[in-house]
Amino acid sequence: MKVAIDAMGGDHAPEAIVEGALLAAKELDLDEVILVGDQVLVERELSKHHHRKGAPVTIVHTSQAVQMHESPSRVLRTKRDSSMSVAMDLMKDGKCDAVVTAGNSGAAMAISMLKLRKLEGVERPALATIHPTLNGVSILIDAGGNVDCKPIHLVQFAIMGEIYARFILDKDRPQVGLLSNGREDSKGNELTKRVHAILKKSRLNYIGNVEGRDISSGTADVVVCDGFVGNVALKSNEGIADSYIAMIRAATRKSLWARIGYFLMRQAQESIKRRIDYSEYGGVPLLGINGTCFICHGRSSPKAIKNAVRAAREYVLRDINRLLTEALRESQDLKRFGMENASRVWSQSKGKVVQ
Repeated sequence: MKVAIDAMGGDHAPEAIVEGALLAAKELDLDEVILVGDQVLVERELSKHHHRKGAPVTIVHTSQAVQMHESPSRVLRTKRDSSMSVAMDLMKDGKCDAVVTAGNSGAAMAISMLKLRKLEGVERPALATIHPTLNGVSILIDAGGNVDCKPIHLVQFAIMGEIYARFILDKDRPQVGLLSNGREDSKGNELTKRVHAILKKSRLNYIGNVEGRDISSGTADVVVCDGFVGNVALKSNEGIADSYIAMIRAATRKSLWARIGYFLMRQAQESIKRRIDYSEYGGVPLLGINGTCFICHGRSSPKAIKNAVRAAREYVLRDINRLLTEALRESQDLKRFGMENASRVWSQSKGKVVQ
């Protein structure tokens, strides 16, 4: 098991990335950790740590790095020797089993599609993020990879998300919900109504429309939406979690009794904080790519990088790409249904056929 890590990607690169890579090399069952990036900068960070035990850590030098603000199209044209691009080349050439990056997610998706291509039958790859719920975790897919989607794209997101929930999260029969502005069949826009009609005819354990609150309530194990809606929901949840922690800390400074109460609840607070901390889950998989690519938060800590490598290793060991290909091959009848019938779905709210 060899994992290539984009050492120059993320807000805290290369410091946090290198430290996280060393943690992964020490704690996980790996054959090699490959740090891809500026050799001088990477070696400088490595010299700060005393890495003796664990998998060997090697460096592949690159002369460029992808910035967070750069457009994917510009990166493809001008950054062929970037750490992100070279890491994808290593996987394409069979020199590593997975790539982990905390860099520009749009660029990561574009580069992976160009170099690795899509799995057989996949229309669009999608990002699947994990969210804590009242009774475990749920998956939100797509979380930002595709802002403009057709019905068949969301149908495939549902299938890929269900496979990931079943074989990575060990959900026996994952419940799949479609994110909408209400649970009633009549709610939603044109896209969600069409997708709803198709998913009702699928073999998935489809429970119908779900609302934003259901992402964290645990009503559905897999919540399906387009990337625009998914990314807004993702960032909203992050903001709520950060604000909640900040408000608790501010409230404890107002009185002695508040500080005492916080001290008595400290263990419970720490437990909640761990559950909503994205670093506990590491990175998110780019499902549908002919390879294994995990994308981390731009602010990733060393712990987040280590856990992303852990998740990528599990993805490879469980052969998720083979399972995705088999599931999508079986869904071709759904694709035909979607293409032939998506333009004629009855709208109960308007009492007419949506064209």
